[in-house]
Amino acid sequence: MSYTLAIVFSLVCYFLIGNWAGRRVKHLDDYLVAGRNAPTFLILGTLVASYLSTSAFLGETGFAYAGYPFVMLIFAAISTSGCLLGALAFGRYLRRSEALTVPEFFGKRFASRRVQCIAGITTVVGLGAYLLGVMQGAGIMFEELTGLPYWMGLLLVWLTFTSFILYSGSAGVVLTDTVMFVIFSLAAIGGSIYIISDLGGWQGVIGGLLSQTDKPGIALWHGVLEGDGAQFSTPGEAATWGVTLGLVWAAVLAASPWQSSRYLMARNEHVVMRSAMLTAVSLAVFYALMMLTGAAINLYMPDLESERSMIWASLNVLPTWLGMIILTGVFAAGLSSCSTFLSIIGFSIANDILPASRSEAAAMRASRISVLLAGLVAFLLALFQPPAVMAVVWFAATLFASSWGPVALMSIWSRRITAAGAAWGLIVGFAGNLLLSLAVQVEWISLPVYLHPVVISAIAALVAIVIASRLTEVSQAERDYLASLHRPSEASRTAWERGTRWIAIITMLSGVLVSAFLWFQYADTLSGYASEYGLSRSATLGAYVLAVGCGGMLLIAGAVGYRVARCRGSARMRHGASSVV
Repeated sequence: MSYTLAIVFSLVCYFLIGNWAGRRVKHLDDYLVAGRNAPTFLILGTLVASYLSTSAFLGETGFAYAGYPFVMLIFAAISTSGCLLGALAFGRYLRRSEALTVPEFFGKRFASRRVQCIAGITTVVGLGAYLLGVMQGAGIMFEELTGLPYWMGLLLVWLTFTSFILYSGSAGVVLTDTVMFVIFSLAAIGGSIYIISDLGGWQGVIGGLLSQTDKPGIALWHGVLEGDGAQFSTPGEAATWGVTLGLVWAAVLAASPWQSSRYLMARNEHVVMRSAMLTAVSLAVFYALMMLTGAAINLYMPDLESERSMIWASLNVLPTWLGMIILTGVFAAGLSSCSTFLSIIGFSIANDILPASRSEAAAMRASRISVLLAGLVAFLLALFQPPAVMAVVWFAATLFASSWGPVALMSIWSRRITAAGAAWGLIVGFAGNLLLSLAVQVEWISLPVYLHPVVISAIAALVAIVIASRLTEVSQAERDYLASLHRPSEASRTAWERGTRWIAIITMLSGVLVSAFLWFQYADTLSGYASEYGLSRSATLGAYVLAVGCGGMLLIAGAVGYRVARCRGSARMRHGASSVV
């Protein structure tokens, strides 16, 4: 009963907070992009909250529990760097555009309503699938915690986030996201520290994982390589998976609509860079703690269903008060993602797909109706579609890596890409990934780890962009708009620049601390057990490489952020846009 009351209480609180934020919504800018005045902390909160859904807490932590905590760290080290690099290469220019949605930015960049509409359709389809996955995760949690029916949990979740989005729009989403970010961050840190301490600290956890026989190799950097449940057969295959999927998700974090659209709400482009750097740090700390915690649950109970391992630990291992905070935090993570995705879907339908409204009031009314109808469709699909949280979320997210990734980066850094090239890049990247992923799912084809469907479809999208762009010409409007994006904004004042560089220094120091933490707590501990458990030299060496690499990615990202904090733009793009070479 206590868990039921906690969940219901949290839903009521989010409803009240979201509707309180709605009092400030007076104009279309307020509704769609929170008045473009959100400070760094709010953008940080919504970036992390929109990324860490129930998939992260249930699916990815469950993957660590299944035998691959350090493969997930390889994945996380590469993917989280994409958040900052995406903000530097795309996000800050997106903010300069002052578009209402990311598809609208594509429409303005290529002077084409057709491109905007295509981007809008991919947003609705891709995020619709993503919304389905996180809603199912929230429904599963509600059922596990309360004992009430799955459909009832879905209904309460849907009513909560739909109601405050209808009233407050992006302002409510950003504020509730940040509150949820604080809650589940404290929950993740508190739960991880308790479980690791209860098992004797990092030394006790690593020693316990080495001595257990249910999942041999779980404590090594490559994870489990033997048995029926093994995902990989060799260390090289595990490393290839981590690197490949890390790069894929780096592209997702750089250009996906639910991440990049957050930058449209930022006060200025320095807020974009600061929040992106702090997001990378937050995600690095989260994965470093949560992945080992997921693996450590095996020392309590090794034969759980992987996606329910964190729920089991919260109910059976942690003190009731801490378990309640963690599960409420996990629930909040799912709810925040639901609100983010539904708002983007509704806004994109109204702003990018439907004919343009003649008045601001009509546009807001169309957005609210679109939110309501899209949410209702998602609720019905989640109700009748069998849950598969991690599979659905990962499939939906990678659709944007292959379609939006190439177009987003080339829209800023290429003077040759045309409206036709952008349109075909979006279509080929999205459709190719969708068809290949479905073919793999039904086992019509089998692909090696390094040839993930997103890799093939991204290459196909690049080919389509090049061919279509060569067959068409860049218009003068496109040239002029690209040049305008590379002109420094007023936000490059010294005061803002100095603060951004301090955040970059903090990011670099965080990278050093993450490496030191993993070096001494994981790699040194594993090395100390090497002779006792007969570990190979490659196993211990791999642990040290992992420690250096995980923090090293943050160090590199922070250094790049420090270098480009002046926001001078590209002189080549700014002065050379009058001719296409």
